[in-house]
Amino acid sequence: MLALLLEGGARLALRSEDFLRRISSPYDEPSWRLRWLRRHQGGEAPYRFTFDQYHRERGWTLAANLHQVEVFDGKRLSSNSRGLRGAREYAVPKPAGVTRIALFGDSFTFGEDVSDEETFAQQMERLLPGVEVLNFGVHGYGHDQMLLYLREALPIYRPDVVLIGYVTDDSLRNLTRFRDFAKPRFRLRDGQLVLEGTPVPTPDELIARERWRSRFGDLVEMAASRVAWKWGGRAAEVDQLTDALLSQMFREAAAAGARPAVALLPAWGELGAPSPEPLPAERFVMELAQRDRTPCLRLRPLFLERARLGAEFEKVGHWGPLEHRIAAGGIADFLHREHLVP
Repeated sequence: MLALLLEGGARLALRSEDFLRRISSPYDEPSWRLRWLRRHQGGEAPYRFTFDQYHRERGWTLAANLHQVEVFDGKRLSSNSRGLRGAREYAVPKPAGVTRIALFGDSFTFGEDVSDEETFAQQMERLLPGVEVLNFGVHGYGHDQMLLYLREALPIYRPDVVLIGYVTDDSLRNLTRFRDFAKPRFRLRDGQLVLEGTPVPTPDELIARERWRSRFGDLVEMAASRVAWKWGGRAAEVDQLTDALLSQMFREAAAAGARPAVALLPAWGELGAPSPEPLPAERFVMELAQRDRTPCLRLRPLFLERARLGAEFEKVGHWGPLEHRIAAGGIADFLHREHLVP
């Protein structure tokens, strides 16, 4: 009887968006899953955007063969036959004499809120004649999904350079098996990355499972996560897992004959931080990259210099065309300095 009362009370409480928001911690799995369930049962599409599609290994990905789809309040989105952002097709196998850069990242690399030609990936191609820049960015991705995408892409495209666009928020996504939709995740066991959650369930399978899932169990998990975040118990887990995932990406890129590199993309409040000194998240990745002998670019000083000259940046949403243009120029210069491109 007590169990039924607890379950009924939990179900009633979790119907309130205000209660859900107050009890949620930065990236607990039940919060994201319950919000997805609420939207989906309300008649919305199973994925965050209409251009998303299910992927059994990574959860979701950009649909292929999109042509000038209107998105983001009038922006235009295309994808090629293999689901990369932009209409351009890239030869497989890679032609001799071509330098190819593979970009991996989240919505900032993908280019949420801008058109194809405004993304820093396409602007880099214009700044680097004779160099192909392939955009593997997908909104909402953590480093776990980027690693899985890297494993798919390396043997097909044979890039010369693998560049990871790092956004601080990505590290938090590594902890959960649900974000915009169900996703895989890695855990560290005896220092080794162990993959969980694949194949990813389809939307119909998720709905079927939710009928029998305990909402009291969700509530307990959310409360425990909130306590762990409050007392710093998850911060170390985030750092350890992110360290392992990025290092694994560097190693697998190098093993495939590509030179790995990482670019720190300043987002949101980081663009408003006045000091040019590295922020804690930046310092963390810079030290990791230095240890792994991987070139690392910190873009925030370039943005701060442009702000000093009068530029105004988006500090709440995603980058606009200006931010992408600045990033493209900074990354192109970095690639030349590090002798990563001819």
